[in-house]
Amino acid sequence: MGREKKRRKKNIFSFENIIIMAGNIITGLTAVSYILVLILFFNESMTKFIEAILVPGISFVLVSVFRYIYNAPRPYEVTGIPPMTGKKTKGKSMPSRHTFSIFIIAMTVFYYDYRIGICMLLVGTVLGILRVIERVHFVKDVVVGAALGIGFGLIYYVLP
Repeated sequence: MGREKKRRKKNIFSFENIIIMAGNIITGLTAVSYILVLILFFNESMTKFIEAILVPGISFVLVSVFRYIYNAPRPYEVTGIPPMTGKKTKGKSMPSRHTFSIFIIAMTVFYYDYRIGICMLLVGTVLGILRVIERVHFVKDVVVGAALGIGFGLIYYVLP
């Protein structure tokens, strides 16, 4: 058993490692994209810059407070099947903040350039799927996270 475990750790091209790396890459690229959009907004309009900080920031806090109060169990708590990531957090599964974050950032980017925003929404869908495959969220967690990200974005950026 010990050798098998060591082999799994050394194989960086295992299914689990590829899934985890893909999620990390998407999360990192989202952060970089958001920073670039902030720079563009800063150079274009102070109002857009402030909106691009406050809308995701305030909505992230609201989602986090809801998630803390709701405190839904994670898949590995319910099924007993360990997550791929080694995550041990108890509760606070719903909604997925990773998914919410990429979707609210995509809506912020959409405000600047709808084509890039649509691409980010598609990448956000992939991230949501990865979060389910990693066994850290249920499908409903990522669907609600995506819906809230789109909803907050529509409410602030599109509807007014």
